[in-house]
Amino acid sequence: MNQDMPRIRLILVGDEILSGRRQDKHMAHLIQLLAERGMQLNGVEIVSDAQDDIAAVLERSFATQDIVFCCGGIGATPDDRTRQAAAQALGVELVLHPEAERLITERCADNEREGRGSADMSLPENQQRLQMGYFPRGSDIVPNPYNKIPGFFIRDHTFMPGFPVMAWPMMEWTLDHRYSSLHHRLERVEHSFVVFEMPESRITPALEELERRWPGVRAFSLPSMGRGRPHIDLGVKGEPAAAAQALSFLRSEVLRLGGELNP
Repeated sequence: MNQDMPRIRLILVGDEILSGRRQDKHMAHLIQLLAERGMQLNGVEIVSDAQDDIAAVLERSFATQDIVFCCGGIGATPDDRTRQAAAQALGVELVLHPEAERLITERCADNEREGRGSADMSLPENQQRLQMGYFPRGSDIVPNPYNKIPGFFIRDHTFMPGFPVMAWPMMEWTLDHRYSSLHHRLERVEHSFVVFEMPESRITPALEELERRWPGVRAFSLPSMGRGRPHIDLGVKGEPAAAAQALSFLRSEVLRLGGELNP
């Protein structure tokens, strides 16, 4: 990884993911958003709804220089503990963000106009909605175009709801407003080809030699274990010129070692 380019990671919060009740959709979408901007995802972690578990993950995460997107757990029900865990990890208090308060109040007024509630902020349900505006002290808001109730940003960590309809526009806004200077900073390509009649063990030394010769290029090997003729998807990824040289080397090694490039 280029030292000028921070790592980008995704944290997913929710017992429902760990239990299988919900399937994560955020990772694939974030990968797509990053690729469109010449960036890439470097890691993903899933954590339960337990506040101490989330706080432990975030404490380690805040100690890095990484750019982190965190989805889930910023609502106002008892199983939403990400806001509290972030404050715990940072050693700061939760405070009502004035802009978040204004936006949540606007949302309650919108609900009243649409015949779905009251704009009276003294009502218990609206006081409960205001809890979603309490963020760790020092946070900035992250706009939510879906229903105005914002996420929050602190120390290069963007915290969003678990709902894709809210989280995905917030991811995109963050990438384009906070990290536009990182777009397309690194030009990277990925090439692959299919090899038949070759076990991984035979080509592995060539993959190791490839990464020694071209340190900025990473090789990969994805064998097929299903039906049909056994094969391996071999490839390289990295800076274009070096990746092209490494790809040529890999192809020649496959042929030298008796592999077939066509079915």
